[in-house]
Amino acid sequence: MTAKLALVTGASRGIGAGIACQLAGEGYDIAFSYPGEMAGAQETIRQVEALGRRALAIQADGSTVAGNEKVVAEAVRVFGRLDVLVCNAGMYPKGTIDEITTGDIEKVLNLNVRGPMIETMCAVRHMQPGGRIVLMGSAFGGRAPLPGLSLYSGTKAALRGFAQGVARDLGDRGITINVVEPGPVNTAMNPSDTEAAKILARFVATGAYGAIEDIAHVVSFLVNERSSYITGSSLAVDGGLLA
Repeated sequence: MTAKLALVTGASRGIGAGIACQLAGEGYDIAFSYPGEMAGAQETIRQVEALGRRALAIQADGSTVAGNEKVVAEAVRVFGRLDVLVCNAGMYPKGTIDEITTGDIEKVLNLNVRGPMIETMCAVRHMQPGGRIVLMGSAFGGRAPLPGLSLYSGTKAALRGFAQGVARDLGDRGITINVVEPGPVNTAMNPSDTEAAKILARFVATGAYGAIEDIAHVVSFLVNERSSYITGSSLAVDGGLLA
């Protein structure tokens, strides 16, 4: 029996790598994108293969049209199918509205919004009924509790509206799309042991940062066949940060 394929963007480290390994452990072959340096991608390949699944790393610039088209096309070319798309690649810009530039706006919109839109558009051409799409939003999507998050918050809020529209477009095809909205998560790039992190953790209902596995488990649930009646939804996984 041919294994299903999950394509995870931005999976050479952090949450993306955790999602890739979670799905590999559940029997999916994994294709994933990475932006540049190969070291992290090789580690994700190693972990996926250690779980007995095939892995394909695709170097691509997620902020360009060609880069996003390449990721989907290459995954389908190698594996011959596409069952799950997880749009995880993104960036976390900081700066108040009077500090950011038009260049900042273009760069962040291209990666955080246009990228997932293009990937979704390309992916659905290859998906059969039962296909699953998960977009990585943020607990700050549409809610900027701190100064300097207006650009980031706006891009992540856009994914909600996009997912709701696509859910309508694809509902009769049996393909679902949902948004996962993480709160603060302990990663190498966002460690929970800094002074700033400790202050933010006080505002989380659980009093702590989440783990990568917390996000990966929710993605796993949403791509499961038992979640077929959930589509167009946004699910906060934030430890009660915004409760």
